[in-house]
Amino acid sequence: MTGDGPRVVAIGGGHGLAATLRAVRTYTDRVTAVVSVADDGGSSGRLRQLLHIIPPGDLRKCLIALAAPDSTLSRAFDHRFAEEELAGHSLGNLVLAGLMDVTGDPVAALDEACRLLGVRGRILPATTEPVVLKAEAASGPVAGQVAVMATGDILRVSLVPADPPAAAGVAEALATADQVVLGPGSLFTSVLAAVAVPGVRAAVAASPAPTVYVCNLRPQEPETAGFDVADHVRALADHGVEVDAVVGDTAAIPAGAPTVPFVDVPLARPNGRAHDPARLAKVLADLLG
Repeated sequence: MTGDGPRVVAIGGGHGLAATLRAVRTYTDRVTAVVSVADDGGSSGRLRQLLHIIPPGDLRKCLIALAAPDSTLSRAFDHRFAEEELAGHSLGNLVLAGLMDVTGDPVAALDEACRLLGVRGRILPATTEPVVLKAEAASGPVAGQVAVMATGDILRVSLVPADPPAAAGVAEALATADQVVLGPGSLFTSVLAAVAVPGVRAAVAASPAPTVYVCNLRPQEPETAGFDVADHVRALADHGVEVDAVVGDTAAIPAGAPTVPFVDVPLARPNGRAHDPARLAKVLADLLG
């Protein structure tokens, strides 16, 4: 790639999206992360409830993934306290909460955090409104991301409220993208939680860029127990998300019969538990041609 590289928008949440961002930053400086904000557990859940802000945890992970490699502040953002009232909180979560409080605007807060950390690219929440993830499962309705993660046989996920606006900048980033990458990560509670925002889903559908889905390395119990790659593609389509290609590693998850082009390559780190950024970067860059 020449110049600053292609414009890439990566969508999802948590550790999975951070892995994609570490991969993408090796072949472009022009990356925008669109991050799910449905988390209601741990430090993020506590800060969300106490301060009435969007949860900062997944946003923090993305900041660290795109930060300057030698940034001491980036390492400090991941520092988690163990003492008394601060127990369980990371410094980055607290800083983001403070920036949101001072600016009154989560997007402005994230732009300032990106500046502080020397981030290459931009990080946007899927929406700036607090939302609750809701699932319809075989066992009945379930509310809250933590509860949904502990549920199997999920049929559909949605948000409450149902129509929160997409954050400023999301639609523009997708309209000018050269590549859109979904995942990896929890299918229902990260990837689909982000595109459950109607404006995000519509902007993905309208984007001229090819959309690539990066599948998890293995089924996630119980959320996607028994799923193969084709089941992931089917679930995306059931939620109004059509992808142009899927990238996966069938060492621990079967392919099934995906209805879109499937790139099956080794993607795992040596421990087999997470995507290797260098391997993932090669596949994603190759798909750009």
